[in-house]
Amino acid sequence: MRPRARVIYNPTSGKEMVKRNLPYILDRLEAAGYETSVYSTKAVGDATYEAARACEAEFDLVVAAGGDGTLNEVISGMASYPVRPKLGVLPVGTTNDFGRAMRIPLTIEGAMDVICTGYTMPVDIGKIEGTTGTHYFINIAGGGIMTELSYEVPSKLKTALGQLAYYVKGMEKLPQIRPTYVELEHERGIFKGEVMLFLTSNTNSVGGFEKLSPNASLNDGRFDLFILKKCNLVELIRVMRLALKGDHFSDPCIEHVTTSFVRMRNTSEMSLNIDGEFGGICEGEMTNLQSHFDVMTPKFRIDEMETINLQLQAQEQETNLA
Repeated sequence: MRPRARVIYNPTSGKEMVKRNLPYILDRLEAAGYETSVYSTKAVGDATYEAARACEAEFDLVVAAGGDGTLNEVISGMASYPVRPKLGVLPVGTTNDFGRAMRIPLTIEGAMDVICTGYTMPVDIGKIEGTTGTHYFINIAGGGIMTELSYEVPSKLKTALGQLAYYVKGMEKLPQIRPTYVELEHERGIFKGEVMLFLTSNTNSVGGFEKLSPNASLNDGRFDLFILKKCNLVELIRVMRLALKGDHFSDPCIEHVTTSFVRMRNTSEMSLNIDGEFGGICEGEMTNLQSHFDVMTPKFRIDEMETINLQLQAQEQETNLA
């Protein structure tokens, strides 16, 4: 019996790139040996429902074709099942943070090469249990007015301007940026104070900043927690410039730890951003679900991740001996 693949795609992502290339995508999967079917989303939540159906029907591969929001819906639909299909990603959205972190090409042809070659890598995801229910994220979750940019940009503006749309919206929001008091508990202790934002990241790429955590492991069971403390506009711009180069870790406005959980308290005035989408007003706990998905990955990225994990293990041993 041939393995079965289900392609779940957002028809509006990437200027309808998947829709226009659907025959090619199907041909590639069929040539790779998959019996393939397709589902086009029509409304928010469709991809979650369809991904859950794919688990129940015991598909071997689910391909999430769209932006980070579509990918989040797909993993959210599958995350609670004990047996999950392999996950393929066609990153055709505006930012494509997860695709960048996985080093998946941002072209249909290149991404299909990765999916059809057949290499997989286990990848962590985050689970949030809070006042608005249970949510999952594969890339980032965070809070603060600066994290609201990604879900406040209208879809039509993203289609027309691409990544530039976020900078346009960012300039518009600069005068509104105000710190918010939060309490964030993690493995190393607890932070209490006013913040501009906090980010719980599972990868190195957040909002197009690909050097936010250059040596982040995708499957070590730990998040990178970044807290941007209360600062003025000049300090904020300095931190953003440093983050573009990966030089922000020693800045006095930044607090960074690695942790397997984050407990959020006194965040009732803060909106949660989950993989670039609005996640509600949330107090609760984030936990890392280690190696929860097997994701189709370029072979060289798998090799890179093995090296990163060895380096992190060596650093941890040195810390324990100190």
